[in-house]
Amino acid sequence: MRKIKIEKWKSKVPKYDEEGKIVGTTEKDETLLDAINVLIAQKDPKEMPRGLDNFRTMSRISKAFEKAEETGFLELEEVDYKFIKDDMVKNVPSTWGMNQNIMNAVEEFLNAESEE
Repeated sequence: MRKIKIEKWKSKVPKYDEEGKIVGTTEKDETLLDAINVLIAQKDPKEMPRGLDNFRTMSRISKAFEKAEETGFLELEEVDYKFIKDDMVKNVPSTWGMNQNIMNAVEEFLNAESEE
């Protein structure tokens, strides 16, 4: 079991008018959960793991995310942690390293200690 504290930070994101034009920026709360969701959503459908075992893994991860939103801690079984970590190691955009908040959250995840 891995337990990761979920920190929140503010990011500036584009603000749009009714016509879809950018009219400035606004602040948005973001967390490690948002970053992981972006990694998963950006995957090419052909590269998404398939099969019943992966289906169950994604279900457990989804439940862990829901619980983390309430508790502030992401608790993952070792197999689920490894699933996300392997994807993160291979697919995290290098430009995310320019954002100190994301970098800290990713490092927190990668350095999570195993709790027995």
